[in-house]
This record gives sequence, structure tokens and C-alpha cells, in this order.
Amino acid sequence: MNAATLDPALARRPLFGPRAWAALAVAVALLALLPWLNLAFPPGHALHVSAYAVALLGKFMCYALAALALDLVWGYAGILSLGHGLFFALGGYAHGMYLMRAIGRDGVHQSDVPDFMVFLNWQEYPWYWAFTDHFWYAMLLVVLVPGGLAFVFGYFAFRSRIKGVYFSIITQALTFAAMLLFFRNDTGFGGNNGFTDFKRILGFDITAPTTRAALYWITLAALFGALVLARAVTQSKLGRVLTAVRDAESRVRFIGYEPLGFKLFVWTLSAVMCGVAGALYVPQVGIINPGEMSTENSIEMVIWVATGGRGTLIGPIIGAGAVNGLKTWFTSVFPEFWLYALGLIFVLVTLLLPQGIVGLVRRWAARRQEHTA
Repeated sequence: MNAATLDPALARRPLFGPRAWAALAVAVALLALLPWLNLAFPPGHALHVSAYAVALLGKFMCYALAALALDLVWGYAGILSLGHGLFFALGGYAHGMYLMRAIGRDGVHQSDVPDFMVFLNWQEYPWYWAFTDHFWYAMLLVVLVPGGLAFVFGYFAFRSRIKGVYFSIITQALTFAAMLLFFRNDTGFGGNNGFTDFKRILGFDITAPTTRAALYWITLAALFGALVLARAVTQSKLGRVLTAVRDAESRVRFIGYEPLGFKLFVWTLSAVMCGVAGALYVPQVGIINPGEMSTENSIEMVIWVATGGRGTLIGPIIGAGAVNGLKTWFTSVFPEFWLYALGLIFVLVTLLLPQGIVGLVRRWAARRQEHTA
């Protein structure tokens, strides 16, 4: 076990100090200001922020929430998941079902069912679409579907003491199987195209600037709330047990703790957070399809966490923003080489920055403090 596991004083050390909280407050305030600048100032004004930039940052925050969820299980419990893209997509599909029904008769075919169902000669909604015309029921599905699947899968996997690379491979296989299922036209989820062409959310025009701004602010609030929740979990006794399980699971079991319940709790919580991220992603991007379940997307999440700094909570948020910002630029200049660049990032981070960006900043701060002492 590491020093923090053995020494309660170290284990209770605050994850974020006063300076970190101050920096977080400033960052949240600046991010919250951007949609207002878009609404308050016309295009061409020096203070105007484009709608594209607002939508892009909103998408990045959804990715950051998913990275934070993965860090909770990988960084603190030592559970490397290669299937978190599944939970992200399930949350997106649960919200997307509501958004599709909210289209009403405004589709191309002006039918009571979505256009893709008309194309496939579906006359009525399947049973799992029941009640999804109610917003709060759909939000309940956003939590229950990823959380329920994670709980059932995690219970049998952790009870069988599957861990390490074997667990990672199983999560990857589960995600790939789900992707193949959703690609089928007869499952009622839109096949290859998925859900798109959304019109309204809670009666508001989903493309209106004010609606976009509201979705952005809700995403920012969800990300900050998830960060506070994750910090509370990791700084509690539960978090210290999870860290001990990560470092020496057999010793934890020997002293009387059963790891199953601890691992299952944090695994399910992580899946729910990822589902919420997917639900916030869909109305801002305007589409959800089985491609979001691809194993490549899940591996990208791992790269975000590793780049920012595993086991730091704030690091994955930074990593998600940095990698996706680079991706946005790189794919506009050299789109065919992005996957090579992504692989190179992961190799360089593993070799040169094993503790990620946050670890680099901490080392720099420690050296500066030594020089000034």
C-alpha cells in the first residue's frame, strides 16, 4: 500500500487547496460568461463569442464529465474500463428518445412516429419507447439504464474477482456487442443514423441561442457538481478504502473489508455520471448514433484521463479539453492522420508524463517552492 493508505493524516489531506478552489471558481465564472457574450453582443463585436464556440465548449464539457467518471473508477479504484462509451451512449439514447418524440408531426413525413420508423414501416412505438414523451421519465431512464446495466454487469464481474486486463477486455466486448445491436434497423433505435433532426426540448426551440445557452450552463453546473461529488467520495472513508483496494485488494480483504460492495458502488456511480454526460451531449450536438459506443471512443476516454493525470479528478477534465481541442484543430488540417497523432499522444504521455499534465504542474510547483525556500 502507498503512504496515503497507511497514514490516515495523509489520506485526509484536502484534494484541492484554497488556491485550487479559487482557480476553479475563476474558471467556472469565465466559462459561464461565454454564452452571455454570445447573446449580448452582435457578430462582429470585439466581445462577441460565436455560437460555434459555445456549442464546441459545451461538447467538451460533456466529454470532461465522462472523463471525470472514468477517473473515479480507474484512478481511485484501479478499475480500467474500456467500455465507458457504452454508458455515455445509453444516456444519450435515453434523452434522444424523448427528443425524437418531441418532434411530433414536424418531421419530413409528418407522421406520429419518427421518420426512420416510417421508412422501416413501423406503425407504432415499441414497448421500450413507452412514456418517453415525458421529459422527467426520460431523465429517469438516463440514470437507471446505464446504472442498472453497470450494477448487474459489475456484480457478476466483481463477485467472480475478474480484474486487470481481463476486466478491461470484457468491458470492451460488452460495448462492441451493444454497438452491433444498436446498428440493427429492427431494434427501433434508428440503425446507422441513430437519432437526429431534433426540434424542441421542453417546448423550446432546440436551435435557439437562448436554449443553447441554457444547455451550456446546465452542462457546466453538472460538471462542477460532479467534481464536488467525486471529491467528497474520494476524500471520505469510502475513498480511502477504494484506494486501498486499488493498491492491495487481497490485504483489504484480509483485514475484514469485502471489496465487492465498494467497487460496485463506485462503478455504478461512474456509469450514471457517464450517462448524464451523454444525455447533455445529445441536444447540444444534435445527434446520437451507435458510433458513440465504438471501442475507439472508450479508448479515447482513457487517453483523456491519462493525459490530464489519473487519480487527480481535475486532471481528466483538463485532459479532455486539451485532447479534444487538439483534435478539433488537427482534424481540420490533417484529418486522415488524427488517429496516428492520438496514438503518439498516448505513447508520449506514458513515457514522459506518467502523472499527466497535473503531475507536471505539481513537479514544477514543488521545484519552484524549493528554489524560493
